[in-house]
Amino acid sequence: MRPTFDEILAAKERIFPGINVTPCSYSPVLSDMFGCQIYNKMEYLQESGSFKERGARNALMLLSDDQKRRGVVAASAGNHALALAYHGQLLGIPVRVVMPTIAPMVKQERCRTFGAQVELYGANIAEAKNKADEYVANEGMTYVHGFDGIDVIAGAGTLGLEILEQVPDVEAIVLPVGGAGLIAGLSLAVKTIKPNVQVIGVEPEYAASFLAAEENGSPVLIKMEETLGDGLAVPRVGDNAFALAHKHVDKVVTVNERDIALAILRLVEIEKGVVEGAGASPLAALIAEKLPELKGKKIVLVLCGGNIDPSVLGRVINYGLRCDWRLVRFRCEISDRPGGLEKLTHAIAEIKASVNEISHERTFCKPNFSRVTVECVVETKDKAHADRLIAHLEELGMPCELY
Repeated sequence: MRPTFDEILAAKERIFPGINVTPCSYSPVLSDMFGCQIYNKMEYLQESGSFKERGARNALMLLSDDQKRRGVVAASAGNHALALAYHGQLLGIPVRVVMPTIAPMVKQERCRTFGAQVELYGANIAEAKNKADEYVANEGMTYVHGFDGIDVIAGAGTLGLEILEQVPDVEAIVLPVGGAGLIAGLSLAVKTIKPNVQVIGVEPEYAASFLAAEENGSPVLIKMEETLGDGLAVPRVGDNAFALAHKHVDKVVTVNERDIALAILRLVEIEKGVVEGAGASPLAALIAEKLPELKGKKIVLVLCGGNIDPSVLGRVINYGLRCDWRLVRFRCEISDRPGGLEKLTHAIAEIKASVNEISHERTFCKPNFSRVTVECVVETKDKAHADRLIAHLEELGMPCELY
């Protein structure tokens, strides 16, 4: 079964005003950086932090009275669980979610805050779903599929309608791909109204289940690795979602962990938005130069979620700064006499760099008791600035080694 365009239209009438109409704002800085007109669809501003609310609310509102009384269950890495929990609470429907053990802690706790019963089980969505199926069989709960249910796909499709209303002359929409429910519903909505608009999907290299399905001709179970785009870590795309998306989607590309981290950093710095790895993947595709055909075009990036663990965000930002050569780590050999460290810090200041961390290593270094190895983390502007710093230190007799 596949949702129809009419079902997407009906979903739009059904779920509002319970869903926020999120901004789709022009970004002059990103547009200049990538040579196209970029609009950001800020779905991370939904109340539970992602686009998943659209499908979850639609599915919950279509339940019979008996199904609402028995409650619903779902397997989810976080965002679908959050959306179900939030709207289940609003609509008075009991919700139980089974989350893989790798689900971010911030998402687990927020589900509990919204009143859902949370159970951690399995290493991925597929294993978590097996546990959820037991509650369907034993307790008569209704399973709400996060990306392959007809009602969920139709609800997700309302996002496509909204984008066309906000940016009527859009030429391409770039969005994340996990289980393919979002891209299935959005592509159906967009292509029905404006067939010439390109719909482009992005998935992590470590969880490229849509491209695997394309190569196989149908959904296939893949072996995944953990990814910053944890919301996209689905080992097998949905049957209904793939059948629909395969018909309407123009292209799907992959991005690596470095590009996802840089995309998160760029969105924090430039757009002042905290977006999780899954939501940042459309920008990551531009950073990775995977979409050169979009130069000069008007495009919308779907920033689908913002539920990133704060501890992970800190690590990602530091990693992104490292990739930008704005945090540089090196070993430097200096005199162990009074004034040796002062000479080093003065030299760093002369190049207009800033010391972030500094430590001495006396035991595990060369057996020269008049000199000492110092390990430094320094803030620089870019690679050229870092290169000038290293060259300056070596000219002053302080040999350096980047590591």
